[in-house]
Amino acid sequence: MTLVSLRDPHEPGHYPTCPFLALTGWYCPGCGAMRMVHSLAHGDVGAAFGLNPLLFLLLPVLGYLWVAWTVRTVRGEPMDSVLFRPWAVGAFLVVMTAYWLVRNLPFAHALAP
Repeated sequence: MTLVSLRDPHEPGHYPTCPFLALTGWYCPGCGAMRMVHSLAHGDVGAAFGLNPLLFLLLPVLGYLWVAWTVRTVRGEPMDSVLFRPWAVGAFLVVMTAYWLVRNLPFAHALAP
């Protein structure tokens, strides 16, 4: 995160392009993530949301998982979160796939980075 906050991914040449985007011309679910992190690091929450809305909305979930993993590791306990149940993983995969498809449709240009 430190590197992304210091090197602007909005400027060409600092980072490689997304391989999926380069090969297909379609945005993957992660496209815009580095620019989102850069915008968040510089306090531009609106721009961050616009670059990858799904990842932006998942940040609290990812933060919870990281804290839970850290606490359970320190305590020597296994990681058994409700978020790892088969139905939750399946729901996440459905949402991710739908987001991937919809963000590449002409009417959903607001989801593109």
